[in-house]
Amino acid sequence: MDGIKYAVFTEKSIRLLGNNQYTSNVESGSTRTEIKHWVELFFGVKVIAMNSHRLPGKGNSHRLPGKGRRMGPIMGHTMHYKRMIITLQPGYSIPPLIEKRT
Repeated sequence: MDGIKYAVFTEKSIRLLGNNQYTSNVESGSTRTEIKHWVELFFGVKVIAMNSHRLPGKGNSHRLPGKGRRMGPIMGHTMHYKRMIITLQPGYSIPPLIEKRT
């Protein structure tokens, strides 16, 4: 379970819980198949779909992890994590993971 960092609780992610979809941030190097395997093995659920996206990098702070990327005159950073939306089969659910406010 090292690949999954924490659950995300935003307005959208709370709305998705009604559709049996769970949102969490995962390590940027993790693949969909790895995360699916970890979730099914650890929580004993059946995953039917996974969607992922990388969040845009943040400003010029040198304290932020992630690789530096230049977009014209602006220097940014890639994020060190990506967000996964995991859809479970009806009848399955997972308990909330560790909450981190975003």
